[in-house]
Amino acid sequence: MTMPGLSRLAPAKINLFLHVTGRRPPHAAQAGYHELESLVVFAQDPVACDRITVAPAETVRLSVEGPQASALTGENLVLRAADLLQAMNRTPKGAAITLTKTLPVASGIGGGSADAAATLHALRALWQIEIDDTALAQAALQLGADVPVCLLGHATMMSGIGEQLAAVPPLPPFWLVLVNPGVTLATKDVFSALAGQFGPAQPFERRPDSAADLAILLRARRNDLEAPARFLAPEIDPVLAALKAQAGCLLARLSGSGATCFGLFTEKKEADFAARNLGRAYPKWWVAATAAG
Repeated sequence: MTMPGLSRLAPAKINLFLHVTGRRPPHAAQAGYHELESLVVFAQDPVACDRITVAPAETVRLSVEGPQASALTGENLVLRAADLLQAMNRTPKGAAITLTKTLPVASGIGGGSADAAATLHALRALWQIEIDDTALAQAALQLGADVPVCLLGHATMMSGIGEQLAAVPPLPPFWLVLVNPGVTLATKDVFSALAGQFGPAQPFERRPDSAADLAILLRARRNDLEAPARFLAPEIDPVLAALKAQAGCLLARLSGSGATCFGLFTEKKEADFAARNLGRAYPKWWVAATAAG
């Protein structure tokens, strides 16, 4: 059971588009890392979120529960986040941390990074550490390039290797249906399979005024990781096809390095109906409908 305490949601991070625009040269910082441009949004409904709960304890310890708990193996970013904050605080404190794992692992929606960000937020409050958001985000880069944007938790334009963050004008209301076929994809493997020339950056030239207008702008942009991800995981193809076949779906695309895909909808009822259809037709897939922003 999840122990009582202070909780923070760790929402799925969705890349509405993702352009790979270059690669850091050998002499640069983070040499060899790919340069990106991506519009990122976050799930707004708990069904598409993990949850971090923290409570006072003698030492730092982690327990994991939830429908995706058994998929977690190896080093966990939650403990690394706790270690980082302990080191910054310089006053050893303990915490019993519970991760309720709902999001699929290694699925292109930033689950591990979101868990780390939620841990930082929760432990900063529990331990009453006086550190501002900017300093916390700079430190969080040690955990991964996606952690700072997950600390923000709202629509953001990412560039550089993911560490450069810029606010975007308010997006219109829209809903997403997230679908994962039960396949894990390592981000490094997808980048390794990336072929051809790097693509151009294409920031939005205007603010979309509706979900349909947002879909028009997104269709003129890309996820440059979709082709290599589909090569490595052919299971992505039927997911995209099934999403496109749903009534009201304005756009179907891979998120990040996959294998989670999203369908974009104007109305909540359309997204909920599509999610129910897909869940019934493909019971082994992970499916969630959520508002996003």
